[in-house]
Amino acid sequence: MRSGRRRALVLGNILFFLAGPGLEAGVGPWLLVQVAGRDGADPPVALRVLGALSMLGGIAVLLDVFVRFVREGAGTPSPAAPTARVIAGGAYRVVRHPMYVATATVILGEALLVGQPILLVAAAAYVATTAALARYVEEPRLARRFGASYEAYRRAVPGWIPRLGMGRPRGGT
Repeated sequence: MRSGRRRALVLGNILFFLAGPGLEAGVGPWLLVQVAGRDGADPPVALRVLGALSMLGGIAVLLDVFVRFVREGAGTPSPAAPTARVIAGGAYRVVRHPMYVATATVILGEALLVGQPILLVAAAAYVATTAALARYVEEPRLARRFGASYEAYRRAVPGWIPRLGMGRPRGGT
């Protein structure tokens, strides 16, 4: 890949990261807590630790996913600059929608860390919305774009609940 193209892909992925997960798991939850108000009580330490670990895990997966968009897919999550190949490595080996699962995990972690039930509602709304987007828009688009290779991947890898074991998907690309 030419260095100019690679730089453009990296920049596009950074911008998408900021506009997508950055708003969805960063700015959005912060605004919700500001509007809903805090009750002042801190959650138990165990919940705060679990929340922080959930957030860190989700962020680690998000960073890996965005790197894979450049290295493995030669594209971005945006339909304006889509990948050239089906991404099936890393977190994509265990779940088809790792970006959404990771973002929801970060929001859930925030809810536990700061003890704000409104963020549990936000995480549920986020999952419902992205599940509909994935099912009715993204997956049909990927099936049209990549044909049999995406269909084999779709059959081999669950959409939302990560499977145990990190082997390469059966029939995947």
